[in-house]
Amino acid sequence: MKKSLIALAFGTLALGMSEFVMMGILPDIARSLGVTIPEAGHLISAYALGVCFGAPLMVLLARKRPLKQILLTLTTLIFLGNLCAALSPNYWTLLFMRFVSGLPHGAFFGVGSIVAERVADEGRRAEAVSIMVVGMTVANLFGVPLGTYMSGILTWRVTFAIVAVWGTVATLLVRLWVPALPPLPDTGLKGQFRFLHKAGPWLVLASVMLGNGGIFCWYSYVSPLMTHVSGFEPERLTLIVMLAGFGMFAGNLIGGHYADRFTPERVVRCTLAVATLSLVGIFLAARIPMLSVGLMCLTTGCLFCVSSPQQLLILENSRGGEMLGAALVQVAFNLGNALGAYIGGLPIEHGLGYEYTTLPGALFTLLGMAAVMIYIHKYHRPVRHAER
Repeated sequence: MKKSLIALAFGTLALGMSEFVMMGILPDIARSLGVTIPEAGHLISAYALGVCFGAPLMVLLARKRPLKQILLTLTTLIFLGNLCAALSPNYWTLLFMRFVSGLPHGAFFGVGSIVAERVADEGRRAEAVSIMVVGMTVANLFGVPLGTYMSGILTWRVTFAIVAVWGTVATLLVRLWVPALPPLPDTGLKGQFRFLHKAGPWLVLASVMLGNGGIFCWYSYVSPLMTHVSGFEPERLTLIVMLAGFGMFAGNLIGGHYADRFTPERVVRCTLAVATLSLVGIFLAARIPMLSVGLMCLTTGCLFCVSSPQQLLILENSRGGEMLGAALVQVAFNLGNALGAYIGGLPIEHGLGYEYTTLPGALFTLLGMAAVMIYIHKYHRPVRHAER
């Protein structure tokens, strides 16, 4: 494995923990700062807004810079944002620092995908991107439970301090292991956005937002579903969350492998088909504990199985504006998260059980699959096999 990809994985690990650990430490923050749980929930939205704002900002400020220099700036921002979050004296300062912490997220994935593609061996582009993304899955497997545990026994400030340490380590590894790469060809500011005049990238971004949004309709409420419907004790939730993280870890590696063996769009299509069926399966079998957990792992595997294929698809469809295109995937991912959490909550607000969150989710993933099928119809290419 190339050391440069490991350095990128450390960066995505820090970002994954920074984004997802909030779900576990919200009550601690609300209690510490004297705000309500819904007000503390705005800290999640602030991070998502930072992700969406940071992607176009990167194009404006850094499009002419060498790729390694951009990565070093972004990892430094990860460190500073989370360190200041750990030291925040009040709610409003923390809210702003969560926004700052989100700024490098989409940008790092955008630049990191380009670097991974460039350093990859022949026929291993998707696998290289999946190694970068593996940090995000390890964050869900180990980092988020660790951060939640440390927040419970000490303080939520320690959790953000841990993320800051990871940001420092990522900065050091990027400096040591990522090769010096020239900046992308300058196509001008308008040239960065020219690829958006075509249908291809919009279909890819639609598949990201709808596919991930559909899974988050259900995953946003997986904890109450497991306790209130599947019948698990609350003490089992940490193990259940770790199993969900293992599904993400395995799905990411599988998606990268098969996207190289076949085509990325076919992997995305098949994965979203499986996600649709598994969400319907959860609706039907949510009251069967072991089956519910098994389908959970399959569905979270689908969530990250599409990550590296979708990153490659947007790079292929955004030549001349690759930096913006790769970052927009993360914008679409976060918009899907926000939309999924909102839509998934509607059945609950109307008095239905938590298993009903899967039904709008299945509709969304089905629409995401339809977007990919339209893409395949318009931009058909033969199945390719990895070189042996």
